Amino acid sequence: MKKSRGRTDRKRRKKHLQSSMDGVNCSHKLEYIKLKKWLKDRGFEDSNLRPAQFCDTGRGLMTTKALQVRDLIISLPEKCLLTTGTVLSSCLGEYIMKWKPPVSPLIALCTFLIAENHAGEKSLWKPYLDVLPKTYTCPVCLEPDVVSLLPEPLRKKAQEQRTTVHELYMSSKAFFSSLQPLFAENTGTIFNYSAVEWAWCTVNTRTIYMKHSQRECFSLEPDVYALAPYLDLLNHSPNVQVKAAFNEQTRNYEIWTNSQCKKYEEVFICYGPHDNQRLLLEYGFVAIDNPHSSVYVSSDTLLRYFPPLDKQRNAKLSILKDHDFLENLTFGWDGPSWRLLTALKLLSLGADEFTCWRRTLLGDVISARNEQQTLNITAKICHFLIEETQRVLLQISQLKRKKENLKNHLALVEALCLEDLKILQKSAEILCNLNMAT
Repeated sequence: MKKSRGRTDRKRRKKHLQSSMDGVNCSHKLEYIKLKKWLKDRGFEDSNLRPAQFCDTGRGLMTTKALQVRDLIISLPEKCLLTTGTVLSSCLGEYIMKWKPPVSPLIALCTFLIAENHAGEKSLWKPYLDVLPKTYTCPVCLEPDVVSLLPEPLRKKAQEQRTTVHELYMSSKAFFSSLQPLFAENTGTIFNYSAVEWAWCTVNTRTIYMKHSQRECFSLEPDVYALAPYLDLLNHSPNVQVKAAFNEQTRNYEIWTNSQCKKYEEVFICYGPHDNQRLLLEYGFVAIDNPHSSVYVSSDTLLRYFPPLDKQRNAKLSILKDHDFLENLTFGWDGPSWRLLTALKLLSLGADEFTCWRRTLLGDVISARNEQQTLNITAKICHFLIEETQRVLLQISQLKRKKENLKNHLALVEALCLEDLKILQKSAEILCNLNMAT
């Protein structure tokens, strides 16, 4: 008796350990049961993947068997994919065909998502809509208080994103009105700004790339979107490699792994070699210890340590601009980028060295003085950015106490800043060693 109870305890402990390590299986939840049945009706064969909740990544998919390199992770039939073809074969199709000037493939998908979401129980896509996020954390959804804490280049892009979505909404209002015969309620209340924002985020964060032939009823923007139910539960990791494409023979969208994965572990795919600012902008999350991450240096920060009285300052800036050396200047895990150092070398040229600017852009050493000054200024910029990041982290911790409702959004910006801080501290260390060496 005692022996078997010990075994039960061990089993229980093992099970608890497994769930805390690998995530909690969620496939028993009603929304996933309904989704799996819906997918099965459309020809999807049950795979080894199970929906689960993970500590670090939230909702994702775990594997019930060990995966080897070149294993097929998932194969989703064409019938399960939501594309512009799906939209055209729905009741929206005739309205899209008639509308001039033509709507974009993106607007067609957004309109479909809003209309189906509004249809509720009557929607054929309800099992999929039920597992979609109700809210998103892309910068377009963040409060202005939170956006103001983002690093300067990302803050600018966040404002551009907000403008894009707002313009999309404004320019589509007349088209939404033309759909009135399909609805009992006023289209203005159904296709409101928050509905468009939600649909835009759904398409922007969850679509897979799938090229479709150009149709006359759509504008000339590329038609490359497909929403892939169940498959879109797979989370991103910068450390895995996968092969993903639509298989013309099987008419399935397939993902093959190039990495191993243990049984009951989370299965990851890679959305691309994106840094954290891009991940936050496009997908609304940050990857910890992301090898592709960088901290961007704005042109204002770049010029901080150069005398405004330098007679050649404007000429230097002109050269940097013409040769595209004012954008994408970064610090990475391996220190300052070559582009950043090159821009700073050019700005550090003495009056007697200025004629050598072409050689600087090619990476030549101009003088020991120029090299040393470049290193010193790079280190100053790095320390300035460290202080700025620490200042923002302090603001975040104060705001977290004051504004409970912004806690999740603030945690996201905090994660980004903490990653930036790690990169900048590593860069400061590298620069210190370089300085000692010279």
